[in-house]
Amino acid sequence: MRREPLCRADTIAEGKGRSFRLGTGANQLAAFLIRSGGVLRGYINSCPHVGTPLDWLPDRFFDRNGEHLLCGTHGALFRPEDGLCVRGPCIGKRLAPAPISIEDGVVVLEITEPENS
Repeated sequence: MRREPLCRADTIAEGKGRSFRLGTGANQLAAFLIRSGGVLRGYINSCPHVGTPLDWLPDRFFDRNGEHLLCGTHGALFRPEDGLCVRGPCIGKRLAPAPISIEDGVVVLEITEPENS
């Protein structure tokens, strides 16, 4: 497992998010952090419908009401607490979680490396 520090936890305000790209080429990982209900969560930045990033504008993940995460490509809506799609072409599917921890105020992404065959 690889651990990547992303940012200070206090830089993600309630109802806001921030995207991150780690690595390059085929090994690149796109993830994002959001804060909702006072809880910081991480997800892989890929809509389960066709794999496009959710944020068509940088770091914009919530709908106008701040209630759901919004896929800027298809308009799908996801619950922030568990990534479940509640409206749109991928209803019933979920965003892939990006496991995070907070260490000394810094958000750390925990990346599971594929095993070499």
